[in-house]
Amino acid sequence: MTATAPERSAVIDVGAIRMRYIEQGTGPAVVLCHGFPGLGYSWRHQLPALAGAGFRAIAVDMRGYGGTDRPRDPAAYSRTHTVADMVGLLDALGIDDAVFVGHDFGAVLVWDLPQWAPGRVRGLFQLSVPRAETSPVRPSRVYTSVAARHFFHMHYFQEQGVADEELDADPSGFLQRVFWALSGGYRYTDIFTHPSRGNGYLDVLPQAPELPWPWLSADEFAHYVREFTRAGFTGGLNWYRAADHVWAEKQERPDEPITVPVCFVTGDRDPVRQIVGPASMEAMRASVPGLVGTHVIPAAGHFIQMEAAGTVNELLLEFLTR
Repeated sequence: MTATAPERSAVIDVGAIRMRYIEQGTGPAVVLCHGFPGLGYSWRHQLPALAGAGFRAIAVDMRGYGGTDRPRDPAAYSRTHTVADMVGLLDALGIDDAVFVGHDFGAVLVWDLPQWAPGRVRGLFQLSVPRAETSPVRPSRVYTSVAARHFFHMHYFQEQGVADEELDADPSGFLQRVFWALSGGYRYTDIFTHPSRGNGYLDVLPQAPELPWPWLSADEFAHYVREFTRAGFTGGLNWYRAADHVWAEKQERPDEPITVPVCFVTGDRDPVRQIVGPASMEAMRASVPGLVGTHVIPAAGHFIQMEAAGTVNELLLEFLTR
């Protein structure tokens, strides 16, 4: 299989919803799961690399995004529903099991798949968000406590309608500023100098330099703007609003150790790494005995699969072909 294998796109019934996916190559399946604000398109650099190495790469628009169905009820984004999407995708495509690649909220979901979908996961390649123990405190309470000290987007996104209206009114402005703020070119924690009261997300995000950037062209950015202008942001925001639902499910289903092979990659300027601390990577070893490698990419921020595509591809293919 060569890197010139044709790319295919389709919408398929995965159970409760219809899901759009992009597929390239043939061979063992690799399913790529994005976060906020992303699309299956966010894996455009990984698809041809995987196909060229003899894998069947499948990048999905996650529930709530792009060409996939977008339920308006946050409860529809519980772990039961999002795991069912992944199992339904495998079933619909005739795939027994796959390596799952996750980023941001996609990574949070993928961490749960070995336990919630046993037998369907060969391995995990995780970006940005390390595995963490489920907190004994309801997430919304944590968000409220943090927001009392400074602006915190996870708290701001909780109230339905407010953030939706702000972001939907200016998709281009929001996307350009949030892509820049979370990248290696900016220190995201500077946003925490702003208070919560009286501020929306656009009030605290920095102005971004004009495109193109080294990792994002004007045409690539325009694709995101078109998709989010058409679909809106509510589906993506519902992943935040489902946090309490997921937490409640996990009180009845405590986390189990992950024994399938796992590789974790992050950027040294990723805001998640800055917030949870570098020690979080080492702490994973207790709950992820299958961890076979951890990597920190210099100068890369949150959108590591785009900012450092070449390095991520090398690490991904090394993991898959090991």
